[in-house]
Amino acid sequence: MKSLRLLLCALPLTLTGCSTLSAVNWSSAYPWNWFGSSATVSEQGVSGLTGATALNEQAIGDALGSDYRLRSGMKAQKGVVVHYFEALRGDKLALVINGDSGTVSRIDVLDSDISASDGVKVGTAFSDVYDKAFGNCQSATSDESNVVECKAKDSNHISYQFSGSWQGPQGLMPPDDVLKNWTLSKIIWRR
Repeated sequence: MKSLRLLLCALPLTLTGCSTLSAVNWSSAYPWNWFGSSATVSEQGVSGLTGATALNEQAIGDALGSDYRLRSGMKAQKGVVVHYFEALRGDKLALVINGDSGTVSRIDVLDSDISASDGVKVGTAFSDVYDKAFGNCQSATSDESNVVECKAKDSNHISYQFSGSWQGPQGLMPPDDVLKNWTLSKIIWRR
């Protein structure tokens, strides 16, 4: 009889706990996420995010771990509505994750704590990565007017966007002596 009363008292707590526990991000309980680690950009993707990661909040959250808070959005791109996710570290935008066909296809890295496998990260000077733009870079289309996109050395998936000031014609590549002072504003991984 005593065990029946105990069961009746515990049953409501257990049932309400189940609904509450379903909202917990269990990946943050994994031992490898306890102390946090810096994400890195590689040929495969950004940390656990790859081209095979489903473009949904659960899969992206599991791949990134508990260091990031996700928010989703939609935008028009070439006349098509595109779904994307933004990963925030604290209140700072760190990653923008885009996809097509239900999986991740592009990741824009804006966080200076995330570096590429060669050590390049947001804030790195152009001259620390390249001697010249020719053969490496091209003028990029962006909301900002002065942006150059360069392929990462020995990479098929990673490129770097550098930005800076220049008074020349928009759409024209700045000379190397101007570019050397520009800094990396975004690392881009594409599937």
